[in-house]
Amino acid sequence: MNYRHAFHAGNHADVLKHLTLARMIALLERKEAPFAYLDSHAGVGLYDLSGDAASRTGEWREGIGRLWQAGDRPALLEDYLGVVRALNADGELRYYPGSPELARRLSRPQDRLQLNEKHPEDSALLKENMAGDRRVAVHRGEGWHVPRALLPTAEKRVLLLIDPPFEQADELDRCVQALKEAIGRMRQAMVAIWYPIKDRRQLKRFYQGLEKSGAPKLLRAELYVHPADDAQRLNGSGLAISNPPWGLEDELRQLLPWLAERLAQSQGGWQLDWLIEE
Repeated sequence: MNYRHAFHAGNHADVLKHLTLARMIALLERKEAPFAYLDSHAGVGLYDLSGDAASRTGEWREGIGRLWQAGDRPALLEDYLGVVRALNADGELRYYPGSPELARRLSRPQDRLQLNEKHPEDSALLKENMAGDRRVAVHRGEGWHVPRALLPTAEKRVLLLIDPPFEQADELDRCVQALKEAIGRMRQAMVAIWYPIKDRRQLKRFYQGLEKSGAPKLLRAELYVHPADDAQRLNGSGLAISNPPWGLEDELRQLLPWLAERLAQSQGGWQLDWLIEE
């Protein structure tokens, strides 16, 4: 499938990915020691929901749009939604943070961000959006080379997000390979791989590859807005997370049922389990 992000910014998949990222950062910040945030396919960092791409699909209305209006939001959403509110100070939902902007705003002075975007124009926009923050370095290279190029980091703790556009048929296999390389170079690395769900049966090989990756432990979190058996649409998305911070599993067990109910478009659902137990 082709997942050009500007068309899908703020949809249900973004909500799962960015909410989980926000909680991982919050849990990392329970300790004073710095961490490095790495993003292999960073995009431009900030999206205008009234722009041409997002307006054409309107997918954000069924994602962040629903959360923006919800009156019974769990407290665990506060870090994530606080960033969205800060970008929309007038109360009208127009701007949405990509993962680089979310990580930049939630990280601390002692933390460091290394963002990679291959597309020349998007990389230039990302650099412009990150300008003025000395903690941030923007690279323009092949996203799949990030583990070997940037790991290990000087920081003993690292969070790597792998979020490719899924324009090529082999990208699930490349996600597994990137995980192996990251763990091989820095075994304690937290690696979060985002992936789309159309037909879950098509993901069987991907799951098997993850199970054989050699990661010390690997948590799988999935959110569905439709039954996961229609290969013609995006029915949900998932995150495979190596070395998740302590407490994340319990938090996701609270959040996923609420998200499945609020974001369901026909029949919502969720799954949370360990592909590799410690």
